[in-house]
Amino acid sequence: MIDSPPYRDPDRSNLLLIRGDFFQNPNPEVGLFSSNHIKAILFDLDGTLRHHLPSGGEIFVEYVRNSGLQISEEDRIRAEHWEHQYFANSLEIQADGKMFKDDRKGFWANFSKHRLLALGIQAAQAMDLAPQASAFMDEFYKPEVHVPQDAYTLLTFLKEKGYILGLVSNREEPFKEELIKLKLDSYFKFSLAGGEVNSYKPDPVIFEHALELAGTSAPETMYVGDNYFADIIGSQRAGLRPVLYDPGSLFPEADCAVIRSFDDLPDLLK
Repeated sequence: MIDSPPYRDPDRSNLLLIRGDFFQNPNPEVGLFSSNHIKAILFDLDGTLRHHLPSGGEIFVEYVRNSGLQISEEDRIRAEHWEHQYFANSLEIQADGKMFKDDRKGFWANFSKHRLLALGIQAAQAMDLAPQASAFMDEFYKPEVHVPQDAYTLLTFLKEKGYILGLVSNREEPFKEELIKLKLDSYFKFSLAGGEVNSYKPDPVIFEHALELAGTSAPETMYVGDNYFADIIGSQRAGLRPVLYDPGSLFPEADCAVIRSFDDLPDLLK
């Protein structure tokens, strides 16, 4: 079962996607990562610390392939890029949120149509297949919520070293109860949902609120997230030190520090 949209995680007006010019630093005065004087490390939640296993994208592609359509690896990556853009508080998701405000089924059918288009399916075929694909996901997609063990190991290490830790999410509502269930709550000084401050990544304002909660300046603060368009572009614009968590090498041209696992992050602090 697919939940109603829990968060708004780049503006699709810039589509598409596997091009080097997509990874131009939006704030050229903010350089790539430097480890000097880091006092706080902030994290994204969904897709970074909290995962669905298997991912919705994996099951969706499997369904499309089982429907007899050919999906290449290039198609899959393009669709993953589109999904990251869409949930980065894009103009598209803002419009869809208004259009389907009281129609959860319609929202996800529309999302499935655009996901099919991003996979390279022709428009007429995408229109026909989208309701079936959405219904399949709603009925059969029941993922496990998972926090990687190396995330717990890293957070323990960082807290023992005295770093201020915080969470910044594009969710609409506070999520402290979920952090307790995931056994993550004890690591963080604060958690911040975009809906609490009416600002969503990549808008710099949500990062400015996070800096106030951390009590640190932007150059003293590292931000770790999996969504290049929301997390990296947004934290760069706000002057933080961005680190992309990219275990699947989805963004090989990213203009920032990149880690493939949480075990890699301490090396950036040396």
